[in-house]
Amino acid sequence: MNYEVIVTCAVTGAGDTVGRHPAIPVTPKQIADAAIEAAKAGATVAHCHVRDPKTGKGSRDIALYREVVERIRESDTDVIINLTAGMGGDLEIGPGEQPMDFGSGSDLVGPLTRLAHIEELRPEICTLDCGTLNFGDGDYIYVATPAQLRAGAKRITELGVKAELEIFDTGHLWFAKQMMKEGLLDDPIFQLCLGIPWGAPADTTTMKAMADNLPAGSTWAGFGIGRLQMPMAAQAMLLGGHVRVGLEDNIWLDKGVPATNGSLVERVVEIIQRLGGRVLTPAEGRAKMKLPPRG
Repeated sequence: MNYEVIVTCAVTGAGDTVGRHPAIPVTPKQIADAAIEAAKAGATVAHCHVRDPKTGKGSRDIALYREVVERIRESDTDVIINLTAGMGGDLEIGPGEQPMDFGSGSDLVGPLTRLAHIEELRPEICTLDCGTLNFGDGDYIYVATPAQLRAGAKRITELGVKAELEIFDTGHLWFAKQMMKEGLLDDPIFQLCLGIPWGAPADTTTMKAMADNLPAGSTWAGFGIGRLQMPMAAQAMLLGGHVRVGLEDNIWLDKGVPATNGSLVERVVEIIQRLGGRVLTPAEGRAKMKLPPRG
């Protein structure tokens, strides 16, 4: 069991949640304010996507990322900044017998283009989604080939940014360990992402199997989506890991009660404390994850 817990708050994501919640962060100011709110509630790390302010859809616009990062860095609230590098892998297969008629949701770019904002802004952590995945029930695929992942991992390491490896299925973990074996990654963090159809399910057996297959001494966290967010947070702590919550993964605090990032962090902090643990500060989190001290 882990008694000293890093809490990551994933404050907005890129999913279609804007019409289903009264206050999903969309603008750079709202996203930065959400990260600061989460930090003040006790989060160690803020994981940030950006959205097009006009449409609310996920974006790769460097200017939007720049504004979010600058607002967080200029605030008087310390939090470890973790930026997604997963945008640009979207492929919507055409319907029926026209699979090559890619849909309007497709946004497929190369591995280095996916890192353009990381190159410029140098966050403390960025994510690397470690494999291709059938995402949801339709024709949408997230694409991350072995060649693309090797190129992305190599560049992240060269930039001196800590890689957080997003593990959506057991094969992703297998390939992540292969990249480590090849020397492409330097002591990465692992994030076990459970419950996304059709990746690894959010249950105890699956999380334990994945945790048992991590490299010895790894820093890792796990999360479940929707109503399994808090049970999987407790499960990760019990298995020796850290936790992630936030509106990216779950929009409800209780049945029928919309959450905020702050309320989700407060809820998981209470769970951690009731299990006998404590939440690490950003400074302590940096030491745990072997990040340079801020500034």
